[in-house]
Amino acid sequence: MNIGITYDLRSDYLAEGYSEEETAEFDRPDTIQAIDAALQELGYQTDRIGNAKRLVERLAQGDRWDLVFNIAEGLHGVAREAQVPAILDVYAIPYTFSDPLVLGLALHKNLTKTVVAQAGILTPAFALASEPGEIDAIKLPFPLFAKPVAEGTSKGITGASKIVDHQALRQVTAELLHQFRQPVLVETFLSGREFTVGMTGTGAQAKVVGTMEINLLPGAETEVYSYVNKEKCEELVRYTLARPNDDPLVERVDEMALAVWRVLGCRDGGRVDIRCDGQGQPHFLEVNPLPGLHPQHSDLPILCGFMGVPYVDLIDRIVNSARQRTGKRASAQAVAV
Repeated sequence: MNIGITYDLRSDYLAEGYSEEETAEFDRPDTIQAIDAALQELGYQTDRIGNAKRLVERLAQGDRWDLVFNIAEGLHGVAREAQVPAILDVYAIPYTFSDPLVLGLALHKNLTKTVVAQAGILTPAFALASEPGEIDAIKLPFPLFAKPVAEGTSKGITGASKIVDHQALRQVTAELLHQFRQPVLVETFLSGREFTVGMTGTGAQAKVVGTMEINLLPGAETEVYSYVNKEKCEELVRYTLARPNDDPLVERVDEMALAVWRVLGCRDGGRVDIRCDGQGQPHFLEVNPLPGLHPQHSDLPILCGFMGVPYVDLIDRIVNSARQRTGKRASAQAVAV
């Protein structure tokens, strides 16, 4: 079975002049090497395709694959994560992770929260500001939290993201609108514990891999899982395994994450982020259906390590989920290249 790999290399975009923050979601070469090596260890043939433009070139040349392992984030637009899956759908080539609809929805945090709230799942009260003139129309009680509506890796989140008055709301929201050229999501600030829940599988076969609690260390930007805290997580963040058997709250967090995953139609693998309010009530924050997969630094592999799931087994679970739902039952015992 021949598996192509689609991805965006951070170094490629840095070489083109994009900034460190603009490229924060893109992958390092060692991530691609780790995925490639894991697939080969599982017996698959592999073919490194690259980003969306390289995919288009390869397809135009007549190249095809039995399955594509897709982790391409895309560069432009609020639906950029949907671009590679949409191209693959045109050619009826199956791929790992979620479809264009789900990826486009999940990246737009306001729309995601609207769907989740409609399903009866608790999420912080929220409003959207698409231009400066809409900021004063936000009437939510303080404190609030503001972030770009369609970014990942905590881009745009700083210590100033917690907002305590109208002046800060105007200033922070206006700055985010200008910097990221996209609407800003404003929601009720939650002061409680924060978790990320690892997921694998699709639909009825979806399950929680495990749950990590995010604890900020001295020296970190306080109260928020910010861009700086995430980029320097080795020194600013402590991740701890949270088990439902040891903590009834974690059982509720896991149940919420699984419900969100199924309501949104996420596939194969990813994460759901949940934070509690001051009374300990969990609320859905956001979902990542296209998770980072660096073996040592990305949340999902870190969580799998806590649970005793080797990296190659995580990749195997993702591929097997994709094969089961697409009917790709051909032998995977081809000689790796």
